[in-house]
Amino acid sequence: MSEAQSISGEQSIVRELTAFQNNILVILAKEPMYGLAIKRELEDYYGTEVNHGRLYPNLDELVDLGLVEKSELDKRTNQYSLTDDGYDAVLDGIEWTLSKVVTGDDRADEINEIVENSY
Repeated sequence: MSEAQSISGEQSIVRELTAFQNNILVILAKEPMYGLAIKRELEDYYGTEVNHGRLYPNLDELVDLGLVEKSELDKRTNQYSLTDDGYDAVLDGIEWTLSKVVTGDDRADEINEIVENSY
């Protein structure tokens, strides 16, 4: 069963995704990856095993929503990449978070420092 709530409308697609689905999008914002690489990134983040029965249905749903594109690397391996809508979803989440966190110049400076040290 899907982790997402019922989704209707383009703006609500982004806002109704689960944290797990959003984390998948954020991981794919860096570069296209195959499923096991996404799984490892999620396991590093969560500090626990992520089972296939959770990962792949969520990837399939993100594909169905048009946020992720799935392509075949070889007969056994699929690669996943963000679509333009998926990238917009990541940016929407960042923008919403920043609108709540950045409440003054000190916090803006802290965020700028994080961004500068991230690449």
